[in-house]
This record gives sequence, C-alpha cells and structure tokens, in this order.
Amino acid sequence: MNENLFASFAAPSMMGLPIVVLIVMFPSVLFPTPSRLINNRLISIQQWLIQLTSKQMLAIHNQKGRTWALMLMSLILFIGSTNLLGLLPHSFTPTTQLSMNLGMAIPLWAGTVITGFRYKTKASLAHFLPQGTPLPLIPMLVVIETISLLIQPMALAVRLTANITAGHLLIHLIGGATLALINISATTAFITFIILILLTILEFAVALIQAYVFTLLVSLYLHDNT
Repeated sequence: MNENLFASFAAPSMMGLPIVVLIVMFPSVLFPTPSRLINNRLISIQQWLIQLTSKQMLAIHNQKGRTWALMLMSLILFIGSTNLLGLLPHSFTPTTQLSMNLGMAIPLWAGTVITGFRYKTKASLAHFLPQGTPLPLIPMLVVIETISLLIQPMALAVRLTANITAGHLLIHLIGGATLALINISATTAFITFIILILLTILEFAVALIQAYVFTLLVSLYLHDNT
C-alpha cells in the first residue's frame, strides 16, 4: 500500500533513462509567444497577468532590485505551471521533489545574500547583531542569526514540497476511498466524491498560491539585501 501511495512521487524514466529534464522543460512550451503585431486574447490575458503580478511583486524594490524582474516572473510562472500540470491524472510533479526545490531555493537565496554583502556590507553584517544587544548575549545572537540565515533556503524548499505533496496524497487517498466505497455504500461514495471535487479545486488554488509564496519570499530576501 505504501509503495502504491508514493509511486507517483518517484522520478519517471523511459527505456531506463530519466525524463525529469523533459518534464521540467515542458511547461515553457505551453506559454504562447506573440508572433505578430496584434496579439490574440490569450496572449493579451497572459501579458496582463504578468504585468499585474510584476507590479505587485516589485513595488517594494528599488532600481537595483527591479533588475531581478525577469528572474522572479520566470520563477513564478515555472512553479505555477508545474504545480498545475502535476494535478493531471498519471502525471509527475517535479515540485514534490525536495532536491529540485532546493536546487531552486539555494541559488536564488545565495544570489540575494551575495548581493547584500556586495552592495550593503554594513547593513548585511548588522543583521547578525541587533542594536543595543547586551555584551554577554552577543556570541549567542550571532550564532542564532547565522543559523536563521542559513535555514532560509531549506524553509523555502520544505514549504513548497510539503504543501504540494500533502495535497497530492489527500487526493490519492480520498480518490481511493471513493472507488472502494462505490460497491459498499453509494451515498457515502457520493459524499466522498464531492469532497474530492472540493479538494481538487482547493489544490488548484494551492498550486498557484505556493508559487506566489515561494517567489514572494525570494523577493523579500532580495528587498532586504538591495
């Protein structure tokens, strides 16, 4: 049972070769690109959503922080589309893999920290020791602030992995319960099926919200270092 429950989280392969790279690259193919002067409705809606999100995401940034606009918009589009595609039946969701989420979180976090130490060295070092700290607490606070800084990418990756994985497991369990209850009690099976539909709608919202939260936290880390 456990093997079947977690089988959808195993990295797929074809003819003994992993195809995770192809799956990761697939969402970018789905976004339409303008090929003429006058855009169609789909491209217009896509551009409006991107402009709305970027305006809200970059409102707190200065000129140096806004140079990350392309990176942040690419990140939220990639995570959001990957999460949504993972809700399709018999599909694989790369964001359920902690290794992939760490692969996104660590470079982005490191980039913001390096930017802060390069352009705001004094302010970045000041975060390790709040003003007015008693002398005996200085070593302890420096250690605590260092740990809290180093744990930020792990928190980013674990948050995304846990939320997406938990939703998929709930859908799998309730779907299996619905199929098992059809021959036992049609009324109970219908109730669980309604719950499954509501949970699926919730997971669509969670897929987009988690993409926004991940990108927003990266944006806040960038704001603190620019």
